[in-house]
Amino acid sequence: IDLGGNVTVIGTRPDGDPWRVAVKDPRNTDGYLCILELEDVTLSTSGGYERYFEEDGVRYHHIIDPDTLLPAAYWRSVTIVCADSGLADALSTALFTLPQEEGQALLNRWDAQAMWVDASGQQFYSPGFSDLIRT
Repeated sequence: IDLGGNVTVIGTRPDGDPWRVAVKDPRNTDGYLCILELEDVTLSTSGGYERYFEEDGVRYHHIIDPDTLLPAAYWRSVTIVCADSGLADALSTALFTLPQEEGQALLNRWDAQAMWVDASGQQFYSPGFSDLIRT
């Protein structure tokens, strides 16, 4: 089930293999960063690359940093994988507004994994996330 940034997979594919879900590349949304193999979880990605406008060469997106009241500027995207779809959605947005260390501290409270992508396209993973990547 794809809900525009959130994908929930139930069980496995009919052949017994895990579902394969691509994570969009926030710098080139026609491409993808990786493919994850997932079972019985939700993947949620938050980013400022689909809902935005540009004014005087500056991109403004919809995820607001509560400290600055401006669009959050730490990440290009944050992807969360966990069993609870509501939690995945909340965590992807929350971690988008935090430096990685603070985001990881928040993530440590839950059974979830994360991938952060910065403006240059570099990827950072929480423990366990890289185990989900297949390509």
